[in-house]
Amino acid sequence: MGYLLYSLTFFVPIALYLTRSRWIPLIPIPDYIYDRLPSSFTGDIEAGLSSSDFDLTANVVDSDSRAGLDQRGKREIRKIMKSRSVDFDEARRLYTEQRFAKNNIGPDGRPRDPKFVSFS
Repeated sequence: MGYLLYSLTFFVPIALYLTRSRWIPLIPIPDYIYDRLPSSFTGDIEAGLSSSDFDLTANVVDSDSRAGLDQRGKREIRKIMKSRSVDFDEARRLYTEQRFAKNNIGPDGRPRDPKFVSFS
């Protein structure tokens, strides 16, 4: 039994090493391993997290001292932009609809609660 275990621990790694050109392309490797998010409005603009509909330049011009957009939101929006190949506005819309769905709000912005009463 010990001989069999020794043989496996010795020969299997050698076989894997010699055949690595065949099995390494089959391993899914992400496009990026670590992607640092910007921490200011200027960094958000440079990272592509701004558009004509969601303009951050006024914050930069007014020397806004805040840290920029929400870190968790930026991470999710960047993930949507990369996975679905959409621009910032579309990714922001999809992110907002996902957040609405988690909070039981319809895509039109009205609550889905059957007890909800609205006077308008």
